[in-house]
Amino acid sequence: MFRAIFKFAIVCALAIAAWLAWALLVPVTPRGETHVMLPAGSSSRKVAGILEKAGVIRSANAFLLLHYAQPSRKLKAGEYRFVRTADAEEVLDRIARGDVLSHTVVIPEGFTMFDIASALQDAGLGSAQDFLKVARTDTALVQGIDPQAKTLEGYLFPDTYEFTRTQSMRDIAAVMVHRFQQEAQKIGLTQNVHEVVTMASIVEKETAIPAERPEVASVYYNRLSKNIALAADPTVVYAALLDGSYRGAIFQSDLQSDSPYNTYRHPGLPPGPIANPGVASLEAAMHPAKTDYLYFVADGTGDGHHRFTSNYQQHERNVAAYRRAMKSRQ
Repeated sequence: MFRAIFKFAIVCALAIAAWLAWALLVPVTPRGETHVMLPAGSSSRKVAGILEKAGVIRSANAFLLLHYAQPSRKLKAGEYRFVRTADAEEVLDRIARGDVLSHTVVIPEGFTMFDIASALQDAGLGSAQDFLKVARTDTALVQGIDPQAKTLEGYLFPDTYEFTRTQSMRDIAAVMVHRFQQEAQKIGLTQNVHEVVTMASIVEKETAIPAERPEVASVYYNRLSKNIALAADPTVVYAALLDGSYRGAIFQSDLQSDSPYNTYRHPGLPPGPIANPGVASLEAAMHPAKTDYLYFVADGTGDGHHRFTSNYQQHERNVAAYRRAMKSRQ
């Protein structure tokens, strides 16, 4: 009887060993590219269940035994991407290391908070509305930089970022603001930050030619000094974006808008930045060219350059030349 029980126990032990070897040592090939999200605060059992359901491991129970045998290796939350064949030990190693998937998000110079919100949503990091809520209300993130800030616009620094889906929209905005702070420190932007960033944002939207940015800044500073309305088209566009009425072009009704961002109707700078400028535009706003220019218009060549003048009659001729150039290209 004893020998029979012993033999049965041996058979059971061998069966269990074989099962564990199959479950833990035999590699699993995912069913195509597989993304697995492990929520923060998940128990080890829940993590094992998610991995088994996703087809990344063979057995949740076997994975738990492997994890319990190595209690110092904590399972880290996040999004994981599985494409290669791997055994349970390799899967555990990745999750213990926190080898989470990052999403690349490119924020070009001149993007508004609306553009950034769309880019984040397109990258699968969350809803655009959630980001806009943070950008429009969480000014505590920039109080140390700009106590006058009404939104985060202007301080979401253009760059290429790597974000994960475990980061909240506030976390993401804070990373962008931190990058702004780093760049501002490098170029010595410590005074009149609100005015400089607001001016830089207008310059950024007016020209993509780096050499012209100090000249564009000089035009607007000259107009301010003479109490002439800035009459900057990008501010009118931004006013329409804020109230959700932008239709892809500027209409007469936009020019008549009573928005404080409409610099055709309201003298001086708008209440705040209208986009997120890069370093070149920030430096142009800090160190404008010394000119007497009051006007500028595209030169019509299509390469982004402008014609500048201090004389209104000459400006009118430049505008006419621009219109002729545009008509000839139709």
